[in-house]
Amino acid sequence: MALLGIDIGTTHCKAGVFKDNGSVIQIAVRPTIAHYTKQGEPYYLPDDIWGNITSCLKEIMPCCDEKVSAIGITSMAETGLLVDRQTGKPRTHFIPWFSRCAEAEAEEISNEDNPLHRFQKTGLHNSYKYGLAKIIRLKKQQADILDGAVWLSASDFIAFMLTGNFATDYSLAARTYAFQIDQHAWDQDWIRHFNLPNQLFPEALQSGTKMGVTLSTELEELGISRGIPVTVAGHDHLVAALAVGAITPGNVFDSIGTAETLIGAIEKKQLTELEFASGITFGCHVVKDRFFWMGGISASGGSVEWFREQFSDQKMSYDEIMSLSAKVIEGPSGILYYPYLSGSGSPQPDPFARAAFIGLKTSHKREDLLKAMMEGTAYELESIRRAAERMAGHRINQMISVGGGTKNHYWMQIKSDITNCHLTIPELNEATLLGAAITAGICSGIYKNEEEAAKAIQYTNLKEITPNQQYHYEYKRLYEEGYMGLQLHLRNFYQSFR
Repeated sequence: MALLGIDIGTTHCKAGVFKDNGSVIQIAVRPTIAHYTKQGEPYYLPDDIWGNITSCLKEIMPCCDEKVSAIGITSMAETGLLVDRQTGKPRTHFIPWFSRCAEAEAEEISNEDNPLHRFQKTGLHNSYKYGLAKIIRLKKQQADILDGAVWLSASDFIAFMLTGNFATDYSLAARTYAFQIDQHAWDQDWIRHFNLPNQLFPEALQSGTKMGVTLSTELEELGISRGIPVTVAGHDHLVAALAVGAITPGNVFDSIGTAETLIGAIEKKQLTELEFASGITFGCHVVKDRFFWMGGISASGGSVEWFREQFSDQKMSYDEIMSLSAKVIEGPSGILYYPYLSGSGSPQPDPFARAAFIGLKTSHKREDLLKAMMEGTAYELESIRRAAERMAGHRINQMISVGGGTKNHYWMQIKSDITNCHLTIPELNEATLLGAAITAGICSGIYKNEEEAAKAIQYTNLKEITPNQQYHYEYKRLYEEGYMGLQLHLRNFYQSFR
């Protein structure tokens, strides 16, 4: 039996079929094209996203001789749109997670409840990224747009297109700022507080639960037979953590893409002032009866992408990036880079924070700036690690790392040196896609639970990186006295320009 995973990401849409041991049968990839309004606000076209998925399915299904037992769908978490419940037609474009269009609405929401009280219900610190702020903005623009509509994440939308049913999972529902994570239920009092319809959100289910089966003849033309169970696998970072087995308390997962996210698991609990003060965000894990904690860097790989575009007449190739990385001497560059090209995330969420280089000299070259960017993202990772340690009450000295950034071994060594962590890098190019397929396996009964699924996955190679202690202590001083010492002044300065 084969398992089919679908992943709707910030830069690419993917579909892949896998065997139940995690080995790849076939994968297809299409670019996720962002469009922009005249005001510079990003959006995705629903037809583009669905077209990407059908194109991927058309490519991979002829290569799969085995019967597909289930389909799992994952996506970027806070990206969503409104769909008409009766016609099934989109009423809006997708608003991406990184769109800042609802900043004003997020500030208005902040005034409507005590932040600690809201955190204890949602696990979140209020942000423009979450669905609630985007929905309120859409209502301001068109008063009746919510009548008979349902808010769907990108995963939910693809699941609807496959099955005709509306549903989400707990991990994606938790990124709306309207879901009670301890109750696994929509907060209807909070929703009504903003005069929003009771039926605005879809049914929320445990990840791995069947939400419907494939229906249409269009899918049969793509090689997808009728009656295949479909599940909303959940938040992309969480299903990737499942794929690498980082799903128990103490196991920490570092996902390095355009954004970088550090994730850990904890048993489901009542959140307190300790968790609130950490600055870390929490939510429902794809693993039953567990929460996740999360800290993020919104422009980690994004900083390197910015460098590729700005420091060359033509966009640098990745080989050129590696060649530049190899030119610099070992040890700290002495330059401080703050990776806030898109503001800062947990544990110090601040949409008004800005990126900065500090400590430049005339002798510095492009390669020095590149190394400083790698160091700056690692300093930010260290701030997340320390906040998580204080919250969890135990040492974090190991991480499992996946994503495009792991291909740069210079960068990974810097991360290890700064955090003083042992890094394990599985040879796994598509952890998120595999995680979606694994969740499909839970849905179809191939695996009994998440732990059994994670154990079934076979890895051929693991790369291990250990910290250089001499460089760690040099970085430690730069982090504590430089990076953190100057940060508050920079944040306050940019806050004054709001």
